[in-house]
Amino acid sequence: MFNRFRRKPPKDTSSIAYKKYMANRLDEHHVEYSLERKDNVESVIGKNGSINVRNGELILTGSGETLFRVKIENFNAWEFMSLNGVVITGYDLEHQQERTVIAYYSYYRK
Repeated sequence: MFNRFRRKPPKDTSSIAYKKYMANRLDEHHVEYSLERKDNVESVIGKNGSINVRNGELILTGSGETLFRVKIENFNAWEFMSLNGVVITGYDLEHQQERTVIAYYSYYRK
């Protein structure tokens, strides 16, 4: 009944409005583990972290350190069909290179 009041994402996935929508959707998610995809190989880069939005940046932390930091205007994100994780691609401000990171959410009930 209340689905018609739910805010829908913008249709253009390359627009700034869509990127801000995804950043707000990902904000404060707890992450079980994070992987980096490089040359079609995925390797674990951190465990037990979170995704936060601060000062116009999306920040992925894990294992007590910042793993990935990107400006909201310069990233692309896609959630899994199961909604238990996200793929984030963008220019990482921590490592000064283009990276693809995969974050799997921790399972918890609200």
